[in-house]
Amino acid sequence: MTQITDYISLQSAVTEYLARDQDTTLIARIPTFVQLAEAKFNRQLFVRQMEQRATALVDLGSDEPEFISLPSDFQSMRRVRLSSVTGKPCLEFKSGTQMDEYRFATSDIAAQPRYFTVFGNELELAPTPDAAYTIEMVYRQNVPALASDGSNWLLTMAPDLYLYGALLETAPYIKEDARIQTWGLGFTSALTDLNNLGLTSTFNAGPMTVRVSGQVI
Repeated sequence: MTQITDYISLQSAVTEYLARDQDTTLIARIPTFVQLAEAKFNRQLFVRQMEQRATALVDLGSDEPEFISLPSDFQSMRRVRLSSVTGKPCLEFKSGTQMDEYRFATSDIAAQPRYFTVFGNELELAPTPDAAYTIEMVYRQNVPALASDGSNWLLTMAPDLYLYGALLETAPYIKEDARIQTWGLGFTSALTDLNNLGLTSTFNAGPMTVRVSGQVI
């Protein structure tokens, strides 16, 4: 049995499990099944390894310095702060409508940003920056695609998730309804285990506190 260590060996393992070595048409479609599985990972997997930190510099030479491009692997934002300001203050999230209302109410006078929102593929700041601040973002990133990288942290951490995820995507194509339950159980079990591990590895570092009305208990 093939040991899964990278993209190529994953495809070989999927071929072995399907037991259809001579079906060249099916084998040629395995990269697509892996791609579909990765899309599902990005929607359903929540582990600390998906969190990434990145910095960007406000471009005062731009016509719209309040907009900053998001990282190419961005999926959702966890935190934004001004890392170049003493104390590294965090910015508060506002919806797009709230940002527009704030700008109108303050005449959009340039100042140190206090708020942010995500607009398309950009981060929007308000007030419009009055200096070249360094913005630090902590965000949830997409799992790096094996087709591009050959391997990634998720394949090393959970080869079973990749295997069952890809196999599950083959079932409708080859009309193997009987295998959907087997592969689906394997996928769900691996996904649940990883998400549970993500919770314990994030919150077991110390006791949690409850904040009520500005008081820490």
